[in-house]
Amino acid sequence: MNIALDMMGGDYAPLEAVKGISLFLSEGHKNISLTLIGDEAKLKELLTAHAIPFENITLMHASQVIEMHEHPTKALREKKASSISIGFNLLATDKTDAFISAGNTGAMMVGALFSIKAIEGVSRPTIGAYIPRENGTLGLLLDAGINADCKPENLSQFATLGSMYAEHILGYTNPKVGLINLGEEEGKGNLLAQAAYPLLKENKHINFIGNIEGRDVLLDKADVMVCDGFTGNVVLKLAESIYDLVQRRGIKDEHFDRFNFEMYGGVPVLGVAKPVIIGHGISKDLAFKNMISIAQQMLEKDLLQKMKDVFVQQV
Repeated sequence: MNIALDMMGGDYAPLEAVKGISLFLSEGHKNISLTLIGDEAKLKELLTAHAIPFENITLMHASQVIEMHEHPTKALREKKASSISIGFNLLATDKTDAFISAGNTGAMMVGALFSIKAIEGVSRPTIGAYIPRENGTLGLLLDAGINADCKPENLSQFATLGSMYAEHILGYTNPKVGLINLGEEEGKGNLLAQAAYPLLKENKHINFIGNIEGRDVLLDKADVMVCDGFTGNVVLKLAESIYDLVQRRGIKDEHFDRFNFEMYGGVPVLGVAKPVIIGHGISKDLAFKNMISIAQQMLEKDLLQKMKDVFVQQV
């Protein structure tokens, strides 16, 4: 198992990525190789400073970095020597098994879609977000922003992908899937919600419980919450603002502390053929450690093959 990391992506690169690797390796992972992509001289210095053994670590020099403000497609086309471009090349040519970055989100999405490509039968890959719930567990919200406009069949596929991730990675048995809507009754909502409902109801790969409302998002009514990316991103940004608000007001509460999304690491692009994990730009050591752990679990449980098997049946 070989997991590649973009060491130059994120506001605190490459230091926090190195510290995250140190945390991960301190847990005793011996059967995993890491390919670290970035400024080789800086990486050697930081790895040595943090007493990280070079055993099972490969350094891949990248002379360029795709900055956060750059246009994703243009940057990937023009910066072939960037850490993100090299990472996707390694993944596409089977030299690595997964790729992680906290860099330019747009470039990561473009790279995932055009270098790795979607699973056959998946019309649009999606990206989710973790939602801390009152009972201490995490819900999965998707789409979280990359598909602002959706068709009903997209939501049904998001539900299948999210349900499989919730089962195999988050550990939910027969996860409950809800459609975010403005009412609980069947037939409620806009044209998208009304058309998506029967598709979700007929989807044999999910445990669809019906519509859920905004007041249900922070409860455990549904484990997987499905919506278009416009709605999902509004919900996500509202949830992120809760953490900022309680921090500013000096409120100490165990539940609200869990709205620090950095602690969960990144989220995978669901629906592409290989594991691609995208982290927040402000990711620090714990986030990087968790991103490596997510990639490890996805590979150990062969989640991508399980997803491929489901969608092959539908093609």
